[in-house]
Amino acid sequence: MPEDDAARIAAEPDAVAARAAAEEQSAFSHPPVDPDTTAAYGDHPDQVIDFYAPRGGEESAPFVVVLHGGAWRAAYDRRHITPFVDFLARRGFAVANVEYRRGGAGSGEGDDGSVAGCWPDTFDDVAAALDALPGLVREALPQADARRTVITGHSAGGQLALWAAARHLLPADAPWRTERPAPLRGVVALAPIADFAVAEKLDVCAGAALQLLGGEGKFAERQPYADPALLLPTGIATTLVQGRADVVVPQAVAESYADAAAKAGEVVGLTLLDDVGHFPLIDPAADACAVVAEEIAQLGW
Repeated sequence: MPEDDAARIAAEPDAVAARAAAEEQSAFSHPPVDPDTTAAYGDHPDQVIDFYAPRGGEESAPFVVVLHGGAWRAAYDRRHITPFVDFLARRGFAVANVEYRRGGAGSGEGDDGSVAGCWPDTFDDVAAALDALPGLVREALPQADARRTVITGHSAGGQLALWAAARHLLPADAPWRTERPAPLRGVVALAPIADFAVAEKLDVCAGAALQLLGGEGKFAERQPYADPALLLPTGIATTLVQGRADVVVPQAVAESYADAAAKAGEVVGLTLLDDVGHFPLIDPAADACAVVAEEIAQLGW
């Protein structure tokens, strides 16, 4: 982080907090956008995917798979990211918006949505959704060109996007492991919780990564199965987009992932946006959202 940004955050905490709150309010001010169609990839109510056709009437369009954020907590579902999904559809992309189990669903705890994720359900769902997508999209969204698939995700969804692209690197006993890399043009991870060790050190989203893996007693054991920073190199083109003024998932998390990739022999793009916090990346009213769309286009078109 540039010294002026770091100094401003340190010297003006109230102003920084107010700005972050305003950015969040703007991102959440847009009404949800209904999908063109929805398909289930399992029996649980959260095991669904919403599909959005490209708004320009394209007969063949790059296919973008979106994984929403919200610290893997049940309070945040896929509806909050639908304005961003619609923004991509209006830019000519065919889009799938994936839902997955969050909070304490299926684990018997955290039913109020205060617990981040549920093990192994969250990962079961993302793996199952990605495995089912090729068959579902052919019927639900024939405009989608699966040969030009890009996966993107915001915050916790950025972690899941990076993880989904690295399943071939999971430990041999992982139930989600694949034998070969996913057929993706690339990954665009937006302010991702991409390095669990750094995220925990910084207490990102009130210890969400620790909760996701089941607490302190399970963190080290499960980290190799979930932490993107330990699943490198993927061999898949990857770009991180990060606001320098992000106080929700600080820049240091993305930088640590990029450093880990470099040490593993892989070059990961890192686009840093000045005077941008956490939520403008998915806010259609913000300039940063257009930057995100361009990063996706560079891989998908």
